[in-house]
Amino acid sequence: QRPYVCDYEGCGKRFTRDFHRARHLLTHTGEKPFECTADGCSKKFGTKSNLKKHIERKHQCRQKQYVCNFEGCNESFRKHQQLKVHQCHHTNEPPFKCNNEGCGKYFSTPTRLKRHEKIHEGYACKKENCSYTGKTWTELQKHKKESHPEPIVCSECYKTFKRKDYLKQHQKTHAVEREVCRCPREGCGRTYTTVFNLQSHILSFHEEKKLFSCDYPGCGKVFAMKQSLARHTVVHDPEKRKLNLKAKRSRPKRSLASRLSGYIPPK
Repeated sequence: QRPYVCDYEGCGKRFTRDFHRARHLLTHTGEKPFECTADGCSKKFGTKSNLKKHIERKHQCRQKQYVCNFEGCNESFRKHQQLKVHQCHHTNEPPFKCNNEGCGKYFSTPTRLKRHEKIHEGYACKKENCSYTGKTWTELQKHKKESHPEPIVCSECYKTFKRKDYLKQHQKTHAVEREVCRCPREGCGRTYTTVFNLQSHILSFHEEKKLFSCDYPGCGKVFAMKQSLARHTVVHDPEKRKLNLKAKRSRPKRSLASRLSGYIPPK
């Protein structure tokens, strides 16, 4: 509930605390009731917190203790890092040096130096019992993806998948209304949840084309799609975990209309 309402004409904003409403009202009136009391300073602020920040930043600074020792300079700084950056203007040399043996590269900021030093240290995998160290962050991420894949979980049934596209396809089973692909052949009316299954139906049922046969001894099953044969071979070889279903295309990708029509263009 927000019982405190701004009564400024045309506003009407609501707040949970009265002091929130009072603070907001200052944005309409332009009033700045909090004045800095430091000698020679007459700045005003709309909130007490902004006044406090101003005092800490402008009037309570620590004494500058890092002094430049170059002849004729004598500039001083509150932080040693600021002094080092300043001194590079005298030496014309970036101030932060890599101390690894045989390197000696210089950098203008400590952040860049730290990022560079990772080249020498490498990026170690933090998974238990894994000793892999990548030369770059990208190499480490590739290793983690290949060697320690994180399972992708369906939020509806908690089934796990190795790839996001598998999950996306699975999630369609939870939809209230599922999109279907209807067979375009006259008098058929069959529907499928994927274009692949529809294409397989057209080739095997309407075209009677099953060009891919299993050569495992005693099997002899035939399939309309090469991917269907590849999936079937796992029956004969359970240890085969990865299927090379993304073979390089020997010809340009065909449109959906071309595939569903059953037309096979010449090579």
